[in-house]
Amino acid sequence: MNTIETKLAPGAIGPYSQGIEANGIIFTSGQIPVDPATGQIPDGIAAQAEQSCKNVGAILEAGGSSFEKVIKTTCFLADIKDFAAFNEVYGKYFTSKPARSCVAVKEIPKGVLCEIEAIAVK
Repeated sequence: MNTIETKLAPGAIGPYSQGIEANGIIFTSGQIPVDPATGQIPDGIAAQAEQSCKNVGAILEAGGSSFEKVIKTTCFLADIKDFAAFNEVYGKYFTSKPARSCVAVKEIPKGVLCEIEAIAVK
């Protein structure tokens, strides 16, 4: 089992890692839309979905994988009304159409609008 770390995604804000590789499978922790270079969070669901996808991509790449090798995602939305706008951005990155769960939750850390986690093969 190997820990995945990259400066191209936000650092963990708790007792966990950005990602783990085990037996050729990459597991990313949930990625919220924090810009790793500035620590800023963009406004609006489209911009936040974009940043969350970029953060997931950086961890996948650091682990030797890519969006095309993602087999499952779990997506969290602060408001299910953002589902269509979220999907529009998500679809640009996850073009292989992995299995997915997408749920609305009461709150996401830092008050963001979305969070994405992924499982991929190496």
